[in-house]
Amino acid sequence: MNLELAGRAVLISGAAQGIGAATARAFAAEGARVALVDRDEAAGRALAAELAGSIFIPADLTDDGACERAVAETVRTFGRLDILVNNAGVNDAVPLSASPAEFLGSLRRNLLHVFALTHFATPHLIAARGAIVSVSSKVAVTGQGSTSGYAAAKGAINALTREWALALAPQGVRVNAVVPAECDTEQYRRWFATQPDPAAARAEIAGRVPLGHRLTTPAELADAIVWLASPRASHVTGQLLFVDGGYTHLDRAATGGAAHWG
Repeated sequence: MNLELAGRAVLISGAAQGIGAATARAFAAEGARVALVDRDEAAGRALAAELAGSIFIPADLTDDGACERAVAETVRTFGRLDILVNNAGVNDAVPLSASPAEFLGSLRRNLLHVFALTHFATPHLIAARGAIVSVSSKVAVTGQGSTSGYAAAKGAINALTREWALALAPQGVRVNAVVPAECDTEQYRRWFATQPDPAAARAEIAGRVPLGHRLTTPAELADAIVWLASPRASHVTGQLLFVDGGYTHLDRAATGGAAHWG
């Protein structure tokens, strides 16, 4: 299917690895021009060299000024901005026992740049009648018990998806989010490596996923993001699309590898 993205300009935050890098590759495969925004210069520049028509913009997104500059450089280079993908974030395990300052730090790492990038991008997206896709997390729906800052940030992203979809509907800008659960990213692999038995930890997590008893791949998230951002989803806005193999909503009786029919 032609997703009608050739020549479109896309800004992706947290683009150097994981879901962000997979999304950049998926957009580039559709002929889009991609601005890769990340603080990891080595990985970001390597990916930009791989993807024709892309640029790398180094930025620490906890700095509002860096968010503004990232949007400005994207528009200066491509002459427009059609799509914003708010992907950057990290499950930093800031719990209820953390200090208010630590909680605010988690919000700055996971939420405030989402507002800042969207704020600075909005005039350009209105001009292009473009799209915003943000990456949330199942933690916003299920809780996790040990990551108050991240849960609050992702819950806010869900709420802002609906808020901004309504605010920008008159200007023809669509706003959606994808909601992953257990995704096979570099970050998750590093966490598995800290466990006493990494293979057993991975198998235990994968066993909780009803569809296929496996982790979602970054490419599967990327495909959903690219479709939501494309004209092929022209009447889809304000939606939270769960790309999680049924993890969040399906009965836990489906976990552990047992077959169920009827």
